[in-house]
Amino acid sequence: MTKRLITRAPGLIGRRSFLRTSGAAVAATGLGGFTGVRKAFAQDYPSRNIDIVIPTGEGGGADRDARAFTSVWGKHLNTNFQFGYFPGAAGQVGYEFYMDREPDAYSLLFANLGPEIIMLALQDTGIEVGRDIVFIQQTLSEPMAVWVGPNSPIRTLEELVELGRSRPITVATSRLPHPASIGMLALGEAMGMEIVLVPYGGGNPTAMAAITQETDCAALPVTNTIVLDDQAHVLGLFADENVAPEGTDNAPTVNDALGTSIPELTSSRAWGVHRAAYDAHPDRIAALVESMEATLADPDYTAAVEAAGVPTVFIDPGDEARAMASAAATTELARRYRDLLTGS
Repeated sequence: MTKRLITRAPGLIGRRSFLRTSGAAVAATGLGGFTGVRKAFAQDYPSRNIDIVIPTGEGGGADRDARAFTSVWGKHLNTNFQFGYFPGAAGQVGYEFYMDREPDAYSLLFANLGPEIIMLALQDTGIEVGRDIVFIQQTLSEPMAVWVGPNSPIRTLEELVELGRSRPITVATSRLPHPASIGMLALGEAMGMEIVLVPYGGGNPTAMAAITQETDCAALPVTNTIVLDDQAHVLGLFADENVAPEGTDNAPTVNDALGTSIPELTSSRAWGVHRAAYDAHPDRIAALVESMEATLADPDYTAAVEAAGVPTVFIDPGDEARAMASAAATTELARRYRDLLTGS
């Protein structure tokens, strides 16, 4: 079936010529971390606030998760944090802004390793993971979900498929390059449905489109539906199992319900730094990593995540090697579904 993409994002913003590159491959860097570099060597760090760049809008899922983390991180790093939000072009605006920041380890990127890595793989950004940005700590991971608003006549995946065989299905998504978008396009391909993706530029407007039935359904990370409570009815998860049944209407996995073989589609939150800062300031990076690990082990962080409405089962600490491997795996997924995501 033909896949139509309705694009509301602004035109892509080109990188400065000195950032352009002929390739955009993401690979695990094999960096060995900072064994032997002790925080004691960075006793004057941080001497001012840490800037956090978020490539989506204020009030969305990334903002929620970053603030839950920093609410506890401050007591381990002994500093304050200030946030900047730079939505646009599926996250490219935020990444370009971040690359223009001073690479001194006082500016961090809070990344969503699903949609943003897909964006880097598909768009001509001139930014490479490993060469330009290193992800030093993963915090959370969650699967993608397809869901409808409380007044939708669609109550099951089977009903969605039945409707989709008679007319195109409109799907609200936060941005086209997204694991949830891949899931819906793969579902349409497997079940003979025409899927029309409608990007809304963030989780909140995406959710409202489904709640008000502006679109037939929405596809987002599952936490978004859990936070919405009875305003969202989950039809299915792009996962091997539903690890949060109480918050998701005991929804089935898409593969179990429909007999498909769509790969598990997840996204992870991770902290990124400039590669230049990583190389020039190993003492500062060591201080960041040490304090991040302490935060993840702190019971107060678990409480902060729960207070934000996120199931604590999604807390998924991962070191640099794991975060970089996740980025590499997501890049391969983007390449696999490039034609579906670009409409080519």
